Amino acid sequence: MTTDLTPYLASAATAELEEWGPLEEATGERMETSGLTLWHDGDQEVGVWQCTAGPSYWKLETNEFVHIVAGSMTVTPDGGEAQKIGPGDVAVFPRGWAGTWQIHETIRKVYVIF
Repeated sequence: MTTDLTPYLASAATAELEEWGPLEEATGERMETSGLTLWHDGDQEVGVWQCTAGPSYWKLETNEFVHIVAGSMTVTPDGGEAQKIGPGDVAVFPRGWAGTWQIHETIRKVYVIF
């Protein structure tokens, strides 16, 4: 049996994204998000996400893997050291991770929530 993968394929760098509205986690000026969900099953999801620059604070209730496609940000876990990540970098944020993301310019990432 052959499965058509078309609904699950996208170019991470050039996919047309849907407007997702302001980032709830923003801690400064309004930050706009957009994205494309490629697959979703319960609390698991894979997609492409983009967000404008600014500071935000996160406390994760799920695990998240990210691959940065464009832009950069400095990630600082609560009580930890800041690390800058950018195009080509990957990171895993385990369930319970809390800290800040300082997005320096519009960032685009591929994400896997699991």
